[in-house]
Amino acid sequence: MKAKPAQEIQAFLTPYAESLGLEIVEVTFKMSKNPALTVYIDKDGGVDLDSCEAFHNLISDPLDVFDPYPNPYTLNVSSPGLDRPFKTERDFLKRIDKMVEVKLYAPMNGAKYFEGVLKAYDGGSVTIEVNGKEIKIPMTRIAKINEAIIFN
Repeated sequence: MKAKPAQEIQAFLTPYAESLGLEIVEVTFKMSKNPALTVYIDKDGGVDLDSCEAFHNLISDPLDVFDPYPNPYTLNVSSPGLDRPFKTERDFLKRIDKMVEVKLYAPMNGAKYFEGVLKAYDGGSVTIEVNGKEIKIPMTRIAKINEAIIFN
């Protein structure tokens, strides 16, 4: 028994998300003793429990008809979390001029970790400002990039 691909499930659910002003960040399907379909959603200003519940209620019946997996599974709708990695172009663009953390696969300029202000994103690279200097990093070198969590 095989689940439909995550991209296909996401494409099916996107119009429902958009109807509530939400964006689907990621869809994952965990195959295990207790299969689970998890849909991570976001919106400007962040996602709260009410948003997750409303989206869950909206997609539950249509998913039964779409049948992403032929056996019983658990449907989870969740916020992607504060420190989630950027996945979409929107993730990058809405964080221009914000502090980000960048972890690389291999050292660049002697470091595998940078923290700085995201200045630009062009699809193939990001530019961050670290201590007044701009560093352009190709996306192929980035293992993870996320917004820096700053505690006051």
